[in-house]
Amino acid sequence: MNRNEFINYVQTAYGVKGDNPWQKDPESTVFRHIGNRKWFALVVRVKKHCIGVDSDEYIDIVNFKCDKVMVGSALGNKGFYPAYHMNKENWITAALDGSASEDNIKFFLDISFELTAPKIK
Repeated sequence: MNRNEFINYVQTAYGVKGDNPWQKDPESTVFRHIGNRKWFALVVRVKKHCIGVDSDEYIDIVNFKCDKVMVGSALGNKGFYPAYHMNKENWITAALDGSASEDNIKFFLDISFELTAPKIK
């Protein structure tokens, strides 16, 4: 799954359009819940060395909120890394270059969406 496929999937599956909150970085896209504005996915372009890969090439990635118990197993999947620029205990990063399976990306997106959903009172 690449960046555009991911963005289109989120818009279709969750009915949420991403926003670009940083003028200096218009490529970064945040997906938030409508009810509480909490982030459930962040798409950014970074140099691969930022996610622990020995390269200065750029790569599109997505950050997901993840249950602390699941972080370790998530990192065992191809194309998944410790979270870029987020709390590594609660977030994970997936590459949007085809190395992470589409099924795994959708699975962890669902988890992130649920973990950040507005609480029912």
